Amino acid sequence: MPLTAEAQAALKLRAGAPPLHTLSVEQARAASAAARVKPQVQEPVARVEDLTIPGPAGEIPARLYSPNPDAQLPALLYFHGGGWVLGDLDSHDPLCRALANRSAAAVVSVDYRLAPEHKYPAAAEDAYAAALWLAEHGAEWGADPTRIAVGGDSAGGNLAAVAVLMARDRGGPELRAQALIYPVTNCDFGVESYRLNGDGSVGLSEDAMRWFWRCYTRSPAEAAEPYASPLRADTLLGLPPALVITAEYDPLRDEGEAYAARLERSGVPAELIRYDGVIHGFVGQLAAFPEGGAAADRIAQFLRKTFRTLV
Repeated sequence: MPLTAEAQAALKLRAGAPPLHTLSVEQARAASAAARVKPQVQEPVARVEDLTIPGPAGEIPARLYSPNPDAQLPALLYFHGGGWVLGDLDSHDPLCRALANRSAAAVVSVDYRLAPEHKYPAAAEDAYAAALWLAEHGAEWGADPTRIAVGGDSAGGNLAAVAVLMARDRGGPELRAQALIYPVTNCDFGVESYRLNGDGSVGLSEDAMRWFWRCYTRSPAEAAEPYASPLRADTLLGLPPALVITAEYDPLRDEGEAYAARLERSGVPAELIRYDGVIHGFVGQLAAFPEGGAAADRIAQFLRKTFRTLV
């Protein structure tokens, strides 16, 4: 279908901005922060608290959102997007608030180490360390260690997918579900969605993704490793159920949908939802995209259904 009016409006706001890949890392981070929707809609959540998680290279900042501090709740471990280079706890604060309220689960947002200062697999190892910590210490913060899901958008969706691979490969913790929002799953620019949507006219470009991959990894060989490109894992057997969300006008569309299809072929329950007419990043812009709110509702429904089966 054609671009929605909201998508066209969002693209118009970005018109004239210098291409991301032409900026320094510092300039790109400043531009990304400046481009956030203002004012951000921050739903009230009963408890919001910053905390730190022990990681492989020091403390990892995180933020807890609990819609019911008096109860032990299932938990969603969330990893923000931004190409492993951009983003932080504040960039995804509105979405995490919405997910906590709509899913009736605690959400722990993780501010993993960013590239290029910290190359692969730093972010992935931080994601796995956060999963271990939540399983071992989440009860102290009101999270049920037997009901943990992971989620994330774009590069954060990559880290969520990688965290469950690592948990399977390393013998735990047991992660119950994965909610992947237009995830990066494969360093491959030859797919149709890059050809159709990668020129930058609908937001995220192939040039930007190539820049992100160069920032994150040291070589094409690293980018092809399963903990960087989870679609290339030898097997996806034994992974938890997945919800995969994609956008029609997104260069990452095909790799997300290929991942959902491969999960299904591996016997992993995987639901794929493509939102037509919208662009990369729509879920994080709840105030600008009706489809973003619909996707947040669908993620919450997926989590509630998954967690109910574990009671």
